[in-house]
Amino acid sequence: MNPTEAWSGRLGFILATIGSAVGLGSIWKFPYELGANGGSAFLFFYLLFLVLVVVPLMLAEMAIGRRGRGDPATSIAAVAAEHGAGRRWAVFGVLGVVTSFLILSFYSVIGGWTVRYALHTAWNGLPPPAPRAAQAEFDAFLASPAEMAGYHALFMALTAVVVARGVSGGIERAVRLLMPALFVLMVGLAAYGVIEGDVSATLRFLLRLDPAQLTARTALEALGLGFFSIGVGLGLMITYAAYSGVEVDLTRAAIISVVADTVISLLAGIAVFPIVFAHGLDPASGPGLVFVTLPLAFAQMPFGLWAAAAFYVLLFIAALASAISLLEPLVALLVRRRGWRRPRAALIGATACFTLGLANVLSFSTWAGWHPLGFMASFANASVFDLLDHATSNVLLPVGGMAIALFAGRAVPLRLLIEELRLGPRGATAMLVALRYVVPAGILAATLSWLAG
Repeated sequence: MNPTEAWSGRLGFILATIGSAVGLGSIWKFPYELGANGGSAFLFFYLLFLVLVVVPLMLAEMAIGRRGRGDPATSIAAVAAEHGAGRRWAVFGVLGVVTSFLILSFYSVIGGWTVRYALHTAWNGLPPPAPRAAQAEFDAFLASPAEMAGYHALFMALTAVVVARGVSGGIERAVRLLMPALFVLMVGLAAYGVIEGDVSATLRFLLRLDPAQLTARTALEALGLGFFSIGVGLGLMITYAAYSGVEVDLTRAAIISVVADTVISLLAGIAVFPIVFAHGLDPASGPGLVFVTLPLAFAQMPFGLWAAAAFYVLLFIAALASAISLLEPLVALLVRRRGWRRPRAALIGATACFTLGLANVLSFSTWAGWHPLGFMASFANASVFDLLDHATSNVLLPVGGMAIALFAGRAVPLRLLIEELRLGPRGATAMLVALRYVVPAGILAATLSWLAG
């Protein structure tokens, strides 16, 4: 890794970590996962896993990154060598890079959707306020692989350009612009939802606990979204922390990032669900919630065109900020291992990711009837897109998180966490208990419960 690459200071690092955490997982995936899994029960598991599992893992990744000063594989190998642990631990760093690459391959496709809907809404307006019209427009878009691939390519190109320009000149400069814009748009849209929508129904949906929804599957979905949204288990925070100086308080940065992500996620729910309930729409309508259901509602509301355009710009900003963090670990690895210059590494990495993403594009049209694991009952109707989403969110991310927990909690001495995270005695004890017992138990229990039922 280029030793001259570094954040300009605390603010740049914090904004970058917020940008990594606050993405489509917070704004696009959170509302439809919340709707599909019973609302408050899902929210309960989501917040619980954030505190007990996600935050300790995020802190561990940051400590490893700043001590190792490299991409995920290099940092883990360096820390392992420093403390006499086997260098084979580095394989989990490589796994994180591979997982981030797989996620970006379908994440960029959805990012392309946000570009298309932002531009289309601004230029052509909203579809007629009829369910069939909104669904027909979305279906026509999905049935056009060439159009989808074009927006996928545009989104990936924008991501590559930012990453190619470096840490301070590209990533930090982008997030300094994107994060304030995202926050302003999110607050405005939440206020719009409160004024124009059904807030009481939204609060009942979010806050009333239904014991019937306290299931193992709901718990696993919440844990998977926590990993997907914050990005732990991927090595993203290892990579970003490697560029941070000793003046950066990693613990404070992690807490600010998680709180910001949670606030944005809840604001997204407040922006989306009042509109959904006010018009008698289905809160569990899946990914189509923000691309089919909401346009229908916006079309019937005052200033709906402007609200819809702002919403899709918001989605694009969130998607781009997170996509940048997903591409960076691969670029850092190629720069370190292959000795490539950053622009070349970004171009090749983005091109490879775009190529794999075409399989996701086709899964909505030409390959819509192809179910690679159709012989398995659980995946009888799963497309390529569905399988990649499931494999990364519910399998690879928890595996990566488990590996980080075991490595930081058992393979390296506690003093590393104390020094890098500036922990006191109580904080150090809590981190050790979390990484050794709570995090592995939480991941294992949720996974086994889901497999059993």
